[in-house]
Amino acid sequence: MSRIEQPEAMRLRLLAASDHDLSMAEALNVALQQVTADLGGLGGLVHWRDPGSDRLRLVAASGLAPELAGAWANLRAEEDVPPARALRSGAFVWVAEDSLGIGASGTAAVPLLGTSGRVGALSVLMAGPDEPDPAQRSFLGSVAVWAAGHLEKRHATPSGVVSAPGEPPAIDWPGREMPRAVAIRHWEYDAATGSVTFTQPVVIDMSGESLQAFDESADLCRHLPGIEDLPTFTADIREAYDSGTAHDTEYRVHHSDGTFGWVRARGHMVPGEDGTSAHMVGTLWGPAHPQATGDPAVAALRDMDEGFLAVDEDWRITFVNEEAERLLGPGRTMLGSALWDIPIGRTPGLEAQCRRASAERKPIGFDLHAPTDQRVRRVRLVPLQGGGLTIYFAGVTDERPEGADRSVGERSEMGVPPAGGWGRVAAGRTARMSELTAALAEAVTSSDVVKAVAERVLPPFGADGLVVNALEGGRLHVVGSVGYTEEFLRQISGISLTSHMAIAETLRTRTPGFVESPAEYVQLYPQFEGFVAASTKSAWAFLPLIASGHAIGCCVVSFSRPRSFSEEERTLLIALSGLIAQALDRARLYDVEHTRAQELQRSLLPRTLPSLPAVCAAARYMPAGKGEEVGGDWYDLIPLSGDRVAIVIGDVMGHGIAEAAVMGQLRTAVRALADLELSPDELLSHLNELVSYLGDDKYATCSYAVFDPVTRICSLSLAGHLPPVIVHPDGTVHSPELASDPPLGAAEPPFETHELHLPDESLLVFCTDGLVESATRDIDQGLAQLRQTLAKAVARPSYFPTGTQHGDTRRLDDLCDVIVSALLPDREQTNDDAVLLVAHTRGTPVDSVASCSLPDDPRAAGQAREYVRSQLAVWGLDDLTMTTELLVSELVGNVIRHASGPMRVRLLRSRSLICEVYDGSLTSPRIRRAAYTDEGGRGLHLVAALSQRWGTRHLDEGKCIWTEQDLPLAH
Repeated sequence: MSRIEQPEAMRLRLLAASDHDLSMAEALNVALQQVTADLGGLGGLVHWRDPGSDRLRLVAASGLAPELAGAWANLRAEEDVPPARALRSGAFVWVAEDSLGIGASGTAAVPLLGTSGRVGALSVLMAGPDEPDPAQRSFLGSVAVWAAGHLEKRHATPSGVVSAPGEPPAIDWPGREMPRAVAIRHWEYDAATGSVTFTQPVVIDMSGESLQAFDESADLCRHLPGIEDLPTFTADIREAYDSGTAHDTEYRVHHSDGTFGWVRARGHMVPGEDGTSAHMVGTLWGPAHPQATGDPAVAALRDMDEGFLAVDEDWRITFVNEEAERLLGPGRTMLGSALWDIPIGRTPGLEAQCRRASAERKPIGFDLHAPTDQRVRRVRLVPLQGGGLTIYFAGVTDERPEGADRSVGERSEMGVPPAGGWGRVAAGRTARMSELTAALAEAVTSSDVVKAVAERVLPPFGADGLVVNALEGGRLHVVGSVGYTEEFLRQISGISLTSHMAIAETLRTRTPGFVESPAEYVQLYPQFEGFVAASTKSAWAFLPLIASGHAIGCCVVSFSRPRSFSEEERTLLIALSGLIAQALDRARLYDVEHTRAQELQRSLLPRTLPSLPAVCAAARYMPAGKGEEVGGDWYDLIPLSGDRVAIVIGDVMGHGIAEAAVMGQLRTAVRALADLELSPDELLSHLNELVSYLGDDKYATCSYAVFDPVTRICSLSLAGHLPPVIVHPDGTVHSPELASDPPLGAAEPPFETHELHLPDESLLVFCTDGLVESATRDIDQGLAQLRQTLAKAVARPSYFPTGTQHGDTRRLDDLCDVIVSALLPDREQTNDDAVLLVAHTRGTPVDSVASCSLPDDPRAAGQAREYVRSQLAVWGLDDLTMTTELLVSELVGNVIRHASGPMRVRLLRSRSLICEVYDGSLTSPRIRRAAYTDEGGRGLHLVAALSQRWGTRHLDEGKCIWTEQDLPLAH
């Protein structure tokens, strides 16, 4: 006897030795186990030929789930399948294809040769790629002869081994005893009453042997209607009826000995006489063996060391074993629930893998990172025939034998656990997952997500292309990419989902797509030949991005050269896609909220700064480069009466929408208070009250300055803010040492007012602390750098325009860019927003200002008119003489009637003609509606009608009433 024959001989002796102790079911099970082990197969099948119907009926199966073997339960002898071909030919048959769709390389079948001829067939689904060798074929034939002889010894008809029509086949599970009988009860659901009624139970012989006593099944029969989850059973039936679908679920029952078992309910719709579905009928069945505590297959699954779930084609959980209950929670609370409704079902990557296994109809295995307890579990998915999936969970250890990676990958392809269990996992793969998980956890924006994927996913796979698409309104928008030209990205961004068939198919099935060459791409999608050429890529992995059960986009990983994708690579890419989807979904929510916040903040800031006769300015607002929220920095330039200008800059402490809203309130309040012509210290006092009213946790810094071009004095008050930096026309740069009051919300008025005398053509540079202060630079260092930058920038000859049209802001814009580049070279790394405001001041020429004092008596009106006539003649504004005389006469007359001296008139020639009347009273004139019988009260109506603007400005020693008139077009 050769060495190659020794194992087969030993297996035959083992079968012969145990022959007298085995029932038919046990004998067939042992035979299948031995022949499957010898040939290195996945599982085996035994079919018996029914002489009456010329059909092959499945009487035993080993190594296969019942639903998988159920596809071979009843075969016609003329079918082109291995068992039927072996029966017809009477010889060994080898078919090199995956008949069951479980990853088998082929099927070997031999006929069962009994004394009466060919009585059936024995088949083995092979794991390896090679056809069985002569020794294996010889052993297969010997076992077939042994099994045929064993079957012919039985007195009962072998056809009785299979289940009754419409019921599950009596197939066996590895290492478990087959149930001897099945107890069946029929049920009917009445939609009108919402109730379920049961018939009396019947027992069907499953072994071909007569039962010793009918009451052996009485325990199970008695409990068939007493389902522990009867309310759930009724609710499931009602739901199936309402949705018009079939029903197939398992339920738990208790036995009299204190154990429990499982029964299965199946049902279908029955149309009424009018063609509508009037009711639903079905069967309730389970193994009738009082000591087996239910179906031995169910018992084996219940007691196994791995967590086990079963889901139907609608992803509803139909079975939970004890280990799964320990890992995931009570089974009764999960039964009937959708897989995606339990915590483990929402783990990134699981849904995509489940849908892939269901679509490809083959088992797969992968590692799952559970977010609840941060544990890594090995998961095995096995599709069921006719729909549904079984899910196995196991913990992961850190140890792995050398060389085990390949065996795991190979065996996961077949749905078979590796040596040592599914708990062993590749350390490299786990490390990659951990690195990407950490990077995605830190990603804030969509750009951060794309960057993390490019750095952590592309190099390990040797990929050089990445496109992350977001699905919005049925169109694909490129969120980020690597390795593609701008022209190509413009072609694909914004196209409809239906136009991109590869991504559309990926998102429709929610399963990844792998294209290994351009030829394969064109073969699958011929209309995309031009697209393939433009992409310059030769292999693609299309990964659906599914978050919270919704398709949010697609991640495309591409390669410059054609390549194949191993199972390990596919599994890892699918798992990574779940992590990417969750991170992208979170990042896009942030992007939307952050964009809205920035739009809100920018809408509260000036769109443009006015160019005024006394001041022109340029500003920059720089939001924080990183962080999740906007800030409260703001600035403004407000024209006042008499060509004076208010310059405002401030910073609400903190970051967020609330701070941006407070900033908007303060800016609006400053504009309203500035219109009242309040002094800087008084304005900040009112602003301080507003901030205090907003809450004890609200604070803001503010600098409010008023520049008077006639006196060239800048009056300002500081509430916790930096003083401005002054640049003189000769290039001298200095920071005035001004004491600052506490911030708004913490200050106690009065505020101090500072006066700065500015030479003509000076620069005032205001900023917030975000410009000059950072984690690596204190505020003094930042201010010193600001002064140095200003000195260097204005050192160019003729930087300050003299005698040119004032208002040229281009140089100010250039100066802002220089300052920002010098002080904030890397905006992405800053944690605070910043504002820069550069104001160019210009005094009013002496020959454009005219003033005279008036006596405190009625003669003042006439003297004022005469002075106006003479001065306007000097300025060449004779066209405005009559109107200005009326205005001055009315304003002086009001002072004589209602106020007191001393009086003074001042005329300013600017972009408009400004006429000001000063007096020593603090009372303010106001317009009122005059009655028909009133002799006065109409003077201010005349002033408002004749002037472009008018108003009152309060002074320390009195007030000023002013008017503005547009100059003639010639001026």
